[in-house]
Amino acid sequence: MDDPLESCRFLQQVVDSIAENIVVVDAGGHIVFVNRSWIDFGRSNGCVGDIDWRGQDYLEICDRAAAMGEDFGRKAAAGIRTVMAGDADSFYLEYPCHSPDVKRWFMMRTTPFAFEGEPYCVLSHQDITERKLAEEAVQRSSRIDALTKVANRRGFDEFLAGEWGRCARLGVPVSLALIDIDHFKLLNDSYGHQAGDECLERIGALLERFARRPGDLGARYGGEEFALVLGNTAAGVARAIIGALMEEIRALGIPNTRSPTHPTVTVSVGLATLRPGPQNSAADLVGAADALLYTAKKDGRDRLVMDT
Repeated sequence: MDDPLESCRFLQQVVDSIAENIVVVDAGGHIVFVNRSWIDFGRSNGCVGDIDWRGQDYLEICDRAAAMGEDFGRKAAAGIRTVMAGDADSFYLEYPCHSPDVKRWFMMRTTPFAFEGEPYCVLSHQDITERKLAEEAVQRSSRIDALTKVANRRGFDEFLAGEWGRCARLGVPVSLALIDIDHFKLLNDSYGHQAGDECLERIGALLERFARRPGDLGARYGGEEFALVLGNTAAGVARAIIGALMEEIRALGIPNTRSPTHPTVTVSVGLATLRPGPQNSAADLVGAADALLYTAKKDGRDRLVMDT
């Protein structure tokens, strides 16, 4: 095509025919073409009105986002520059782009090409929300105990590690309760394993009610043991929460008549509280709670033992 204007029209038609969100940038990172899907994408992400995208410096936009702490901006700018420099044939990046009401993910693909002897890069943003939601569901199921529907040991370990780091940054304490059902073997022997499973399910459901905040988690720690993580929670507050939990477990009135402790199900609890810092770790918190649980069981069960 000898007519530059006609060439531009042709390229715009090609770009507009693509369903994905497409932007084309020149060798300096300036936008020369966008398609209708890109414009609609921008509006849905808070861009109001008909913005003239042409001439906008896409790399500068990414750099500004990176300066504000957005990981996507940093990775996108670095990847695009790598392709522009000829050091990579393409660049892919998956990123979240949630609206106020809907979770969404996209994959950005950067590919170089030449047009009328000039170098360009085409940046496509493909909606991969359906796949990411399916992956999230699989990940959640792998971290949930099939019987009680609370977090399993893997989910507990991952959550505690994340919450420990968050509370370390905030300089606030983390409390952890390890909870053991008293004489659970006698319950199984007396009433059968189905009754034992029902007991675990009911306590798991109760535990969920006490894990109300984003920094809390109820989990099945193993066998007849449960755990309750209470992020940003001081020892005194945690003691009140666990005391209320123990009372509600007693109030369930689950029979365990052969138990030497009480004719209905009770629990023993070890409660530890630590303020994360360079001198300790999440493993120290678990170890402390476990030692306190051992003391609670040794001292007669149906009791809470906490560090002082």
